[in-house]
Amino acid sequence: MTTYPPEPWTLVGRMDVSTFLVPTDTLPTATWPDGWTPLVLGGHTPVGAAWVRYDPGGVLSYRELLVAVAGRVGARIRPHIVAIWVDSPASRDGGRELWGIPKGLASFSGFDEGTPTMTLEGAARPAARAVLRHGPRLPGRPPLGFTLAQDLHGRRWESPVASRATLGMLRADWRFDVEGPLRFLAGKRPIVSATLHDFAMLFGMTPTDRAKDEQDNERCGIAGVTRQDRHTLGSATRR
Repeated sequence: MTTYPPEPWTLVGRMDVSTFLVPTDTLPTATWPDGWTPLVLGGHTPVGAAWVRYDPGGVLSYRELLVAVAGRVGARIRPHIVAIWVDSPASRDGGRELWGIPKGLASFSGFDEGTPTMTLEGAARPAARAVLRHGPRLPGRPPLGFTLAQDLHGRRWESPVASRATLGMLRADWRFDVEGPLRFLAGKRPIVSATLHDFAMLFGMTPTDRAKDEQDNERCGIAGVTRQDRHTLGSATRR
């Protein structure tokens, strides 16, 4: 196994993200953590797909394609990553061991040209590709944050993500292999797309905060409510 940085990870880069509405009964279920359920809106669930370029200046530099499903734990909104690929063994191993994120390895191309593709190792054709057209940027760098819910060694593991970014308009045309791992998105058109330009991200918790959170959870008899939901941007994400 490769070595990887301890959490939390500070990361910088650009994310191009689209949201799809997908029939809930077609979603992959193998990674769902205990107590987590997808959000359902008229039989459909919001699903986000994102191309991410993590640049030098963070703890790791690599490329990524992720797919996350909107869901909840009780009344709390908790997105859950159901599929994700990177081109960094360190990112793959760290994501799996620290947070239960099911990262796999793949090759990427076309990020700089606005035509990103992701191809699994040994595959004859891309599992996903897109044509991205970036539009105007909005003023400011608003804070953005959420908490992921994943399955880590058989238990639900919640991890906060905090970032700041310049938001930009985006038109995205996606194509998914009808026989590939993201075939549940094949033929779908996004309902909205956006770019997070020059984001600065803090992913995860310090060991001290993890320990305190575990103590809080034991006293309350619940998983990941207090300190994770209060996770805020620190100096690492104020750019």
